[in-house]
Amino acid sequence: MGKITKNIEENKKSIRKEKPVLIKYNHRCMETVMDWIVPVRKEVDKMFEKGEYVVYGSVGVCEVLDITTMDLEGVPKDRLYYVLHPYYQKDGRIFTPVDNDKTVIRRIISKKEADTLIDDIPNIDEFWISNDKLREVKYKECIRSCECREWIRIIKTLYLRKQERLASGKKITATDSRYFKQAEENLYSELSISLNIPKNEMEKYIADKLEKQHV
Repeated sequence: MGKITKNIEENKKSIRKEKPVLIKYNHRCMETVMDWIVPVRKEVDKMFEKGEYVVYGSVGVCEVLDITTMDLEGVPKDRLYYVLHPYYQKDGRIFTPVDNDKTVIRRIISKKEADTLIDDIPNIDEFWISNDKLREVKYKECIRSCECREWIRIIKTLYLRKQERLASGKKITATDSRYFKQAEENLYSELSISLNIPKNEMEKYIADKLEKQHV
């Protein structure tokens, strides 16, 4: 994603002291997609409706298929659950309480917000952390924030790291590659829906839009 990284500042940011994030799992959130529970914080403004697209934790874009109760032992009969379908997966369902206070869930951004975000990509700073463990903590924090700007920070940071490693005759690490792909997947998936552009055309759309800023 060369255009996202075009205006990376040459002066790297000073290394900041980062503390590992204490993760608390939401045992009430039943997920059948990957058998894991997304441990991130709350961001709910009001109840979503069937057919809406939302960003859910580190899963990414999902469609709200239904709002229902669960006929399970130990689960209150009147407690409402969202039934979510990860948008770019053929199968899979996620059941999460409507009153969930552990996982970020928000509506996807609007077309106007998406275009504004792309225009602002050159002004979004990367981060620089030399410690491998602390750097991965930061990657996880950015992914779980469900914020497009944080995904872009990962992309810009890891593009820079990749170029530096290649210049030193080294390959990109498996960890860097994994978070780079996840950040791109999350970003392109949301922008694709917001802008009504196929996901596989998003990189070109972004590149063309940023190029016009310099014409």
